[in-house]
Amino acid sequence: MKSLPLYLFLAFIFAGCAAPKELEYRTVQNFEIKQLGFNQSKLNFELVYFNPNKFGLDLKKVDSDVYIDNTYLGKFQLDTLMRIPKNSEFVLPSSININMQNLYKNAAQLLFKKEMTIKAKGNIKIGKGGIFKTFPFTYEGRQEFNLFK
Repeated sequence: MKSLPLYLFLAFIFAGCAAPKELEYRTVQNFEIKQLGFNQSKLNFELVYFNPNKFGLDLKKVDSDVYIDNTYLGKFQLDTLMRIPKNSEFVLPSSININMQNLYKNAAQLLFKKEMTIKAKGNIKIGKGGIFKTFPFTYEGRQEFNLFK
């Protein structure tokens, strides 16, 4: 009978630890070529997401491979702690190192397209209160690009 409060407390804690809903991708904005090179370039941009959860989250790590129209673009990595507010949009500052050799193969096709398929596949580490869990993720969507604005 003495351990009943402990069991009730543990049951309450586990009931309150519902799995978080997936973050919702909104758009990509503010592209900037940070470094342009023959073999490798660096592209900075911002990813806009929405957190549909009724609680904030901590984003600790992102590691993914990025493709444009099935052409490997490079590896996207984020290895810093970021606080994500509850029920709101947030901006994820991002950068990617681009393997230019892969882009050269399809440069003519990619240069004149108005819309491209962007695909990212990798892992994300999120948590709350110092407890983190790694989740696999896959994103695929169409993005409008216009280099000749």
